[in-house]
Amino acid sequence: MPFFKNLSAYDERSARLAGIGLMVLSIFMFSFGDAMGKFLVGTYSVGQLLFLRGGAALLLLSPMIWRQRDLFLHLERPRLQLIRVTLSTLEVAAFFIATVYLPLADVITYYLAGPIFVTAMSAIFLREKVGWRRWTAILIGFCGVVIALRPSAQTVSLPALIALGGSLSFATLMLITRSLRKTPDIVMASSQFIGTFLLGAVMSAFHWVPPTPGSLVIFAAAGLISVTALFCVNRSLKLAPASVVVPYQYSMIVWAVIFGFVVFGDVPSMATIGGAAIIIGAGFYIYLRERDLGRPSPDVNPPA
Repeated sequence: MPFFKNLSAYDERSARLAGIGLMVLSIFMFSFGDAMGKFLVGTYSVGQLLFLRGGAALLLLSPMIWRQRDLFLHLERPRLQLIRVTLSTLEVAAFFIATVYLPLADVITYYLAGPIFVTAMSAIFLREKVGWRRWTAILIGFCGVVIALRPSAQTVSLPALIALGGSLSFATLMLITRSLRKTPDIVMASSQFIGTFLLGAVMSAFHWVPPTPGSLVIFAAAGLISVTALFCVNRSLKLAPASVVVPYQYSMIVWAVIFGFVVFGDVPSMATIGGAAIIIGAGFYIYLRERDLGRPSPDVNPPA
């Protein structure tokens, strides 16, 4: 990526524009990959998706893993690394299990609440100081989640609870990642795909549908898209300040609605749209407060 390096070195405005462009592109690719995953789990098991998608991603990453293999020998806080990989694996599995039964926009809405959950858990478990403004935003964000969940004896379903549980796992994962900032990017990325690959291998052993050649291409494409999108996010954050590019990650809900409607015929309910709007507004406010206070703000990176 020498072109982008030159931009960041010689033309700050162009670098920022390139960073925004890469972030928007990465969110589109993540959303497209999620839609592909939802399409595949209509025929194949979630375990097969995790196994073949993770295998394709690791195959693509293997040259970098080999060149930087020494980085895997001296990891900071190994136990915390293992917990992080476990949470990452569970939240990705929960995401795709939920998409079997729920519209894509509904599942994405729950995951967009991740930064709100992170801020709340930071105050409760890490004793970080959270002022009344952010607590208000947290409560408003939770109201958005409740609206999207549409709780009642007839409407609260197991898939919705699985998606919400995945969102909480995702938030805990982000919280732990804050404590592992010294871990190299290649270790962070590849370990997540290793986790999903291994879980997929176990799950698919109990339910395996022989994939067609066309489906294998889609499985491989899903892994390729995930890795490419991840690198686009990383490059975006190096080209432009996080305060410039992170808000564009909320565009994921737009793509989720578009793909859900075009590919699956899903029409989001007013509750989902209203809840998503409230969650995005609260999350964006929390992000701005974290930035103004000079503290690391919770990211909203999609599931790998």
